[in-house]
Amino acid sequence: MSVSDPIIIQWVEETLDGNQDAFAELVNTYQHAVYNLCYRMLSERTEAEDAAQETFLRAYMNLQRYDPARSFKTWLLSIASNHCIDRLRRRRLTWLSLDDPLPPSLSLSSDEPDPEDATITNERSAAVQELLDNLNTDYRAAVVLRYWYEYSYAEIAEMLDTTESAIKSRLFRARQALADRLKQETHADSIIRPVLETL
Repeated sequence: MSVSDPIIIQWVEETLDGNQDAFAELVNTYQHAVYNLCYRMLSERTEAEDAAQETFLRAYMNLQRYDPARSFKTWLLSIASNHCIDRLRRRRLTWLSLDDPLPPSLSLSSDEPDPEDATITNERSAAVQELLDNLNTDYRAAVVLRYWYEYSYAEIAEMLDTTESAIKSRLFRARQALADRLKQETHADSIIRPVLETL
């Protein structure tokens, strides 16, 4: 388990001492990662923003429980993922329209693409999000944490309060479910398959 940078630990300690500016630095550092996870989980911008805000509020309220021997980002995304799972369990699934492109920060390419590439990227991003929306909430969390954030099985198990074998099982079942869904979406095969093959 990786340890946070010394500056992160310093900001945490200063926040615990009452320095609000230090917590603002933590928010600025991790707000994009938290929002992106919430968006992948919840599929809706406004709700993702609310979930991200709630994540930071919960982190602030429980900061004294943070273990400096653990990565702060991992701890924070654990709060975010579990909060999103709770939200998903409290509501009916929200479908992301294929006409609603993902925010630029969620693009599959970090380079500035030409218009044709941008269109393909947006189609793939939307198609992948639609596939994610069809997954069980626990499977979705495991997929997002593994393939978007590249956490290990052990880290994901700790974040979701389960075992490594359970995470491996969820990921295996998620891949099966995505593959089955892909077979049904033959018209989108050329868009989705290149992405699915990376999972």
